[in-house]
Amino acid sequence: MQFSEHWLRTFVNPALDSSALGHLLTMAGLEVEDAKGVAPAFSGVVVGKIVDAQPHPNADRLRVCKVDAGLAEPLQIVCGAPNAAAGMKVPCALVGATLPGDFEIKAAKLRGVESFGMLCSARELGISDENAGLLALPDDFVVGQDIRTALSLDDTVFTIKLTPNRPDCLSLLGVAREVAALTGVPFSAPAVRDVSATHTEKREVLLDAPDGCPRYLGRVLRNVDPTKQAPDWMKQRLERCGIRSIGAVVDVTNYVMLELGQPLHAFDNERLSGDIHVRWSHSGDRIVLLNGQELTPNPKTLLIADENGPLALAGVMGGEASGVTDATSHVFLESAFFQPDAIVGRARAYGFTSDASHRFERGVDFTLQRQAIERATELILGICGGEAGPTIEQVADDALPSRLPVSVRVARASQVIGVDFSAAQIAEILGRLTSDVTAVGSSVEIVPPSYRFDLQIEEDLIEEIARLHGYEAIPEKSPVGMLGMLPLPESRRSAAALRRLLAARDFQEVINYAFVEEAWERDFSANADPIRLANPIASHLSVMRSSLLGGLVGTLTANQRRRSSRVRIFEIGRCFIKDPEAQPVVGYRQPHRIAALAWGPADAEQWGQASRKVDFFDLKADLEALFDGRALAFARISHPALHPGRAAEVRCDDRVIGYIGEIHPNWVQRYDLVSAPVVFEIDLDEAVSRPVPVFEAPSKFPPMVRDLALVVPASVASGALLDELRMAALPIVQAIELFDVYHGKGIEPDRKSVAFRIRFQHTDRTLEDAEVDAAIEVLVGRASERLGAQLRS
Repeated sequence: MQFSEHWLRTFVNPALDSSALGHLLTMAGLEVEDAKGVAPAFSGVVVGKIVDAQPHPNADRLRVCKVDAGLAEPLQIVCGAPNAAAGMKVPCALVGATLPGDFEIKAAKLRGVESFGMLCSARELGISDENAGLLALPDDFVVGQDIRTALSLDDTVFTIKLTPNRPDCLSLLGVAREVAALTGVPFSAPAVRDVSATHTEKREVLLDAPDGCPRYLGRVLRNVDPTKQAPDWMKQRLERCGIRSIGAVVDVTNYVMLELGQPLHAFDNERLSGDIHVRWSHSGDRIVLLNGQELTPNPKTLLIADENGPLALAGVMGGEASGVTDATSHVFLESAFFQPDAIVGRARAYGFTSDASHRFERGVDFTLQRQAIERATELILGICGGEAGPTIEQVADDALPSRLPVSVRVARASQVIGVDFSAAQIAEILGRLTSDVTAVGSSVEIVPPSYRFDLQIEEDLIEEIARLHGYEAIPEKSPVGMLGMLPLPESRRSAAALRRLLAARDFQEVINYAFVEEAWERDFSANADPIRLANPIASHLSVMRSSLLGGLVGTLTANQRRRSSRVRIFEIGRCFIKDPEAQPVVGYRQPHRIAALAWGPADAEQWGQASRKVDFFDLKADLEALFDGRALAFARISHPALHPGRAAEVRCDDRVIGYIGEIHPNWVQRYDLVSAPVVFEIDLDEAVSRPVPVFEAPSKFPPMVRDLALVVPASVASGALLDELRMAALPIVQAIELFDVYHGKGIEPDRKSVAFRIRFQHTDRTLEDAEVDAAIEVLVGRASERLGAQLRS
């Protein structure tokens, strides 16, 4: 909502300057986004009248003007404007005047002729960009008057940002009511006089859709002169509210809308046929709007129509065929109340918006229509002449909004706001909104005014009390409460600890949207039925993620487009999965997960080692580092996102906790990934768990290290063989590490050699070779019995 401060002060004039007024509105919830003067600073410019204008003797494009500036003698001023002519009134900068940009006017000699001042264009005064010639002033301006006073240039244009629940402030009257309620200064609404009918012509109105339009008023204005222009004061107020002047009739409807808050519409009465119908759209209806858009309204669109078809989209925009033009002499003026539900979203559905729809879809005062049509009639007849007919009004009383009493408990308001109020104080505060206020014991009850649709429950009144009392007048009290320190089990780490660990291993954290592209869910999770968003922020981000993998791949592609050669990223976040038995959110599971992606060289480029691409085992080492010594098991799996032969499930304590692998070649090609990244995704709860350390005294005796090479069938996983050796649980075996897998000469084609380094140690004595040999025999025997292993010769 944009409005002129000068116009506002004709309704209410508190003893506040522009800055204080803007602060008052902002603190009351009408946020002032911008407040700027209508003209820059300048001085010494008055209204001048060109008495005479003669060609310059030495310059074809200059004129020597005699200008009456209200001084004892006319001034001689040389002017180059093409429209300078005797008799016109223009801005005249006197000698000593300062124009925008600190440009000082001095006496000068132009082509041999003395000049004592300057005649100004609108651009030279900073009023507009118009520079075609001198700014022509109205004939009724007083010669010698300061131009800032004459044009009301010491005005401020406020732009306020309103929340959808305050449509009552989409007018000067509404803002004035607010200022009056906040300051206690009385305000005066525009005086509206009923215009008596001077002819009997009328059009009947039929409310065929009372659920959409319960009140409609219309009247015929005859013999209106469409060529008349709105007065300058009206054009100026419209312009400062951001609306350009079109023609007197349309200007008046816009002016009343800004003044009172009631949108109006004017039809060319001679283009109408029969009665006016307010109805829902029918099959076959078509209309060309004033903006030139041709459309077929859907059945949920409310229309203004006559016997021949639609005339306007009700509360949104009029039709081109029935619009007022310069040839219009008879006008049918409309003033109606449309239910917000009947208007909301209709303009956006057709790809545009309008000032009328902006107001109607939020809610217009349902008692304002007669006042508005009388005000508009008075202004149109005063400017364009003509005669008014009788006002026809149709009302469906049972469909009009009802104003039910709302009460607020004094104790509750005091508790919520933090200020001790009495019932009398609350009644006084709420009395600034409406005169219908009653104190009932420990409560105060009001009947909300017709223009306040937002006052429906006790909490609404508490907000009004705080707002009108003044947020700045509410004392600042620090909250007091006992906070107990929550226990942090030693067996769990925080997610922050995992972040630090991965950052130390050269990963960077990313945070992606939880809503993703549907293709990501299909490709990376084989999820054909994702959770869909009812109102996505973007058309492509339409579903909730069930995996973090899509977001990481999306981040990788963005980095590749920016020429990144090495990417190591991770994310911690929730995923969203349909599950009929899930709790506490019925029907949906929301697991917390951690995922990582590595792509490009394994290490940053350096002189000390050859460059190689990151692989499965590099990321596997990073994953194992997360688990702080807990044993992980890996088994080959098939996963929709991963390479068929380079993917494994991750197990911890015999539970599947996630997966690791290389991105599938199909997705590498589809998402232009250059080469395949390696990824893992695991449950966060498993990653933050860790074993509680148990102290063991270090052995004072030297260890013995033996290498053991076993030949097993090629189908046997090396990890499975390592698990079997560890499960032997020999007390003198301190560690078993796999260090080599060999295929080739000396080994049968269907078998492989797997080599382990085993460390033996006893805490009480030095081991003998015989004990170690016996332990190796046990290990070999177990591997042979369980997996068909043989000691490699």
